[in-house]
Amino acid sequence: MAWFLQELPSLLIPVVLLVNYVENTPLFIVHYFQRTLVYPFLMRSGKPTPFHVWVLAVIFCTYNGVIQGLWHLYFAEYPPNWFFKTRTFCGLIMFVCGMFINIHSDAILRSLRAPGDNGYKIPYGGLFEYVSGANYFGECLEWAGYAIFAYTLPAMAFAIFTICNVGPRALHHHRWYLEKFDDYPKNRKAFIMFLL
Repeated sequence: MAWFLQELPSLLIPVVLLVNYVENTPLFIVHYFQRTLVYPFLMRSGKPTPFHVWVLAVIFCTYNGVIQGLWHLYFAEYPPNWFFKTRTFCGLIMFVCGMFINIHSDAILRSLRAPGDNGYKIPYGGLFEYVSGANYFGECLEWAGYAIFAYTLPAMAFAIFTICNVGPRALHHHRWYLEKFDDYPKNRKAFIMFLL
């Protein structure tokens, strides 16, 4: 429930602001539709979200929804052929691939625990064969693609914020896996295949 409520502003605000301008923000809305109305109901109950973390997430998602929505409503200008530019197409492909990686990786992580199981396991499959933070990589690829697709300052700022927020989490998780599991695959990178 905490996840649903914290993500809801990023879905509702742009939808309300942009009801007549949907050509500018479909990717943002698709992501937050999945994150708000699908993802929380697939999550297995785990540790409760600390209240202060939830409040900060609500503030961020509200701010992000307002900034993205207002920018698209008042400042973003898209010429009639903007969708057919190489940049736009590349951003769309990156977004779709990132979203697929993110959703697939989340499904792999969910499948690691049976109901009532509290133990930790090593994830295998998908991009987890190459990186410890496959879900984080997917999230960053998704928002980098969105920034290229939307070609706006708020979209770029959000992509950079996501990478700066999620990248260190991937590094932390990677170190934790290496310390926790003696048999953890030594060839896996933390966040970016073959590099980091």
